[in-house]
Amino acid sequence: QVQLVESGGGLVQAGGSLRLSCAYSGPTFSSYAMAWFRQAPGKEREFVAAINSDGTNRYYAAFVKGRFTISRDNAKNMVYLQLNSLTLEDMAVDICAAAMAFRAVEAGTARYGSWGQGTQVTVSS
Repeated sequence: QVQLVESGGGLVQAGGSLRLSCAYSGPTFSSYAMAWFRQAPGKEREFVAAINSDGTNRYYAAFVKGRFTISRDNAKNMVYLQLNSLTLEDMAVDICAAAMAFRAVEAGTARYGSWGQGTQVTVSS
């Protein structure tokens, strides 16, 4: 089975940065497109960023506005999300997910077969 475990969340002041990590366990990590979602209290889960299987293409939600960077290291079965210029609106649980088709992720129609438990990002003023 595929298992995803996030880490790197924490408390940061507005304008600060965090680097989130997602560790993948299971077969064929390099075959998966990977994505980050987030869910804030009282809001639905929303897409944040995605990266294709070999790391050559990336896609971001409009609200990111150049502040975040998704990356991956297939040799280590890891995917990362660098969060910069954080605001209070970024306070959420950030969740890692795996999908088979990057183009479907980009189109917003992808199905995600594996989800992590999430890591909490807390932003203070």
